[in-house]
Amino acid sequence: MEATAKLRFTRGSARKARLVLDTIRYKSVTDAQNILKFTRRRAAGTIAKLLESAIANAQVKDPRLDLSTMYVTLATADEGPQMKRFMPRAQGRAFMIRKPTCHISLGIQQLGPTE
Repeated sequence: MEATAKLRFTRGSARKARLVLDTIRYKSVTDAQNILKFTRRRAAGTIAKLLESAIANAQVKDPRLDLSTMYVTLATADEGPQMKRFMPRAQGRAFMIRKPTCHISLGIQQLGPTE
């Protein structure tokens, strides 16, 4: 059984989100939750909420789901559009500030013996 959750247009760069996603890819769901709880990166909180959403999506499909057999199989972060803001600088110039966004996809799948 497979379930996915997607978060689009979240603030933060995809490169920084990938660092967190690489730590939980191919781990069991309970291990991934513990890793995200103690990761000190800002994206970890957002990804933890997304993992909870994927678990809830899986439980809607199968209410008697055993979480000990669920593993994170898909964990990707793609770049989204950049918000462009301008800051005044010296001698009347304008400096462009880019505020990145990203799209995060998370998929969990049941591995092992199924009934």
